[in-house]
Amino acid sequence: MPGSIYGYIRVSSTDQNEDRQLLAMRALEIPEKNIFTDKQSGKDFQRVQYQRMVGRFQTDDLLYIKSIDRLGRNYTEILEQWRVLTKDRGVDIVVLDMPLLDTRRGKDLMGTFLSDIVLQVLSFAAENERSNIRQRQAEGIAAAKAKGVKFGRPAAPLPDNFYEIHQKWRSKGLTLREAASACSMPVGTFYSKALRLENAPEDQAAP
Repeated sequence: MPGSIYGYIRVSSTDQNEDRQLLAMRALEIPEKNIFTDKQSGKDFQRVQYQRMVGRFQTDDLLYIKSIDRLGRNYTEILEQWRVLTKDRGVDIVVLDMPLLDTRRGKDLMGTFLSDIVLQVLSFAAENERSNIRQRQAEGIAAAKAKGVKFGRPAAPLPDNFYEIHQKWRSKGLTLREAASACSMPVGTFYSKALRLENAPEDQAAP
């Protein structure tokens, strides 16, 4: 007897929209309870909903995914996961955007051979694109830094009494701990800001 039908959806972050994948799954009349969605990176398979879905699989179940990169983006792990599901668990997989990747068909030697070749090519392409994205991000950040763009949260403004307390501390009227306390700062923060103030160009120093 045929098994249960499942659909798996993945988007890389919580602000991405999974509607296109969800519509494809609903068009196949997959029960809502059998559609599992993860909103996280595809770098590995340690995903809550994916693991929950796999835990329900039985022999002859059928899994639909929209494209191979929705399954994952790590070339080696995609191939291993595909083998575990299809060979060890006896689950069929259909990749909607790539009809050749349908394990229900072509289960003879030639069909399996062609399917394996397509899977390896697509898996490699998915991981290669992930690597390219990381490289482009790194290059973009480096270029922005070269133009003086600063990343991270802006530094909090100095308290109004910082300059006065700083002078008292440097004239030994206050200990470092007392000066930091007077400015409501941790000792390390006060010290680093004091050094930054003293090393700043004259036109940036306080009057």
